[in-house]
Amino acid sequence: MINRRQVLKFSLLGSVASLGAGYWALPTGPRPGAVSIEGAQAFLRTLEGQALVSLKGWNPTEVFNHCAQSIEYSMKGYPELKPGWFRNSVGPLAFGVFSARGAMRHPLQEIIPGATALDQPATQGAALARLQDAFTEFAAYTAPLHPHFAYGLLNHGEYAEAHVLHLYNHMSLVRLA
Repeated sequence: MINRRQVLKFSLLGSVASLGAGYWALPTGPRPGAVSIEGAQAFLRTLEGQALVSLKGWNPTEVFNHCAQSIEYSMKGYPELKPGWFRNSVGPLAFGVFSARGAMRHPLQEIIPGATALDQPATQGAALARLQDAFTEFAAYTAPLHPHFAYGLLNHGEYAEAHVLHLYNHMSLVRLA
């Protein structure tokens, strides 16, 4: 009979193996901008006034609201956190893989646990402005940041990278109309 410690050990080993395999499956093509807040904001400025569509899943307004939520929650606290064991093991490993690769891949229709609906603001332009404002506020933010719901404790630079990679991952499904 397998005890709890063995189950946890096998689960962790399986997660590490999956992350290692996933590392090589991440995209290596060009990103829409530099992996920095300034790069993300410059990219977002190119979208202002453009008609956008999503290839599948959330519409561009929902994508912008979702990415803004993530930035806002890093400053005010996420509504729900994954268990501590996850935020201290699998989560940081996943972020390490994304950081090393310079690209993120995650389920693109998965809401932040406990987050509010993605319908406000309701227009693409207003949601894009919300996202730009969130990046601007985050760039100037000097108070302690809250733990990421999955990755755990991140410093300001790590969080900035996570937010930008998160945006770029979502933008992989958004195109000019």
